[in-house]
Amino acid sequence: MSYYAPPIARLIEELAHLPGVGRKTAQRLAMHIVTGREDLAVSLSEAIIEARNKIKFCSSCFNLTEQDPCPICSDPRRDQTMICVVEAPKDVIALEKTKEFHGLYHVLHGAISPMDGIGPEDIKLRELIIRLQGSEVDEIILATNPTIEGEATSMYISRLVKPTGIRVTRLAHGIPVGGDLEFADEVTLTKALEGRNEL
Repeated sequence: MSYYAPPIARLIEELAHLPGVGRKTAQRLAMHIVTGREDLAVSLSEAIIEARNKIKFCSSCFNLTEQDPCPICSDPRRDQTMICVVEAPKDVIALEKTKEFHGLYHVLHGAISPMDGIGPEDIKLRELIIRLQGSEVDEIILATNPTIEGEATSMYISRLVKPTGIRVTRLAHGIPVGGDLEFADEVTLTKALEGRNEL
């Protein structure tokens, strides 16, 4: 038996499908939407519909965009010789916030994960290889997540790209700024030692 009227129960179910939203949070959000100001609910629903209708993939880098090509790909000030390969659009945002990278991006929309049935053909890998053909790119920066899937994806891309003569680099891994050595796990410490730099 449901304790909620069917429309509220459905709203809770839909909200609970969102990443990071558990059942309790979904219930709180649903109750706020239903009992709060009507204009808030209308505005939220309009924003969701507008985002779904207007946002698409950039035909070059596959980032989320309203215009095609996206503002990054169409910016003539960006370094056309460098592509940073990431797993998801949120990774582009994280890197752009640093204001340190001025090249282009390529969003894979996933990582190779045989356990989950995700192979190279299930992510935007073929599109990357096609994009590199006849381009002026001379470096690919692999910025996949430091997970088993991210590492496997980086190794796979590296093996595909290296024979073309394009330089392949990987983001450094290690101890975060402000972190303590005693709290770092063995894998993080190993990566930090492997990626050490000369001062």
